[in-house]
Amino acid sequence: MQLRKSQRKQAKIKLAIQGSAGAGKTYSSLLLAKGLLGDLSKVAVIDTENGSADLYAHLGSYNVLNLKPPFSPERYIEAIDTCLKAGMEVIIIDSISQCWDYLIDFHSSLQGNSFTNWAKVTPRQKAFIDKILQASAHVIATMRTKQDYVLNQKDGKYVPEKVGLKAIQRDGVDYEFTIVFDVDSKHFARSSKDRTNLFASAPEFQITEGTGKKILNWCESGISNDEILEQIQLCKSEEELKTLYRNYPDVREELIIAFKQKKNDLLNHKNYQENGTDIEK
Repeated sequence: MQLRKSQRKQAKIKLAIQGSAGAGKTYSSLLLAKGLLGDLSKVAVIDTENGSADLYAHLGSYNVLNLKPPFSPERYIEAIDTCLKAGMEVIIIDSISQCWDYLIDFHSSLQGNSFTNWAKVTPRQKAFIDKILQASAHVIATMRTKQDYVLNQKDGKYVPEKVGLKAIQRDGVDYEFTIVFDVDSKHFARSSKDRTNLFASAPEFQITEGTGKKILNWCESGISNDEILEQIQLCKSEEELKTLYRNYPDVREELIIAFKQKKNDLLNHKNYQENGTDIEK
């Protein structure tokens, strides 16, 4: 185990917008994307909502990938890969609720013990969420919500009572995102989850391009990959390189080739000094 100093790296935002039908999730997502990039040319909408993404073409020229049933996690992953290979810098997944609906139906169709059958569902869900979190692009995912109820005892009877809106996705999925916006029927948003602290204490507001610009400033306030690459090249020993590697766990996969190459360079230099012409002289 190793302790390291905390240091925030430049990030690609992973954001969720949840709300009922007609709350403006798609429109809000496009406004955020425009604020993140300045225009929509490198924005892709993975549309599972029967072409609803095309309703907002007046905002600018963005790209649409129509995803058809079955809405399996693997098809979502394939769609994300298609967007990444096309050079998209913001991917809007509208929505991820259909994926959970698919997995619930899949679980119901399995024979045998219902509890143990979740072992066949969870890895597929995890692979999908991991794909979102590890994507080298900003990702905005929308989720449909439904009214949730609990049973409370009154006068000896159990009575259903409303307890607010619940996203149609696996419980706890909201914790995976950096920001979660709840949008109501009047198109006002509030953050129910915010690791950036940009909106944590803010009153209800309407999402605009300015909201996206605000998030972009936060994303770019950390250290960049180019700066880390420069630090890798400046390492003069394996120990320095190992320390740098431990300091940036979020970029290990992205920069693993650079780390390995520098390690080889250091080893070759060490072998040359110990066994090469320097010693012969």
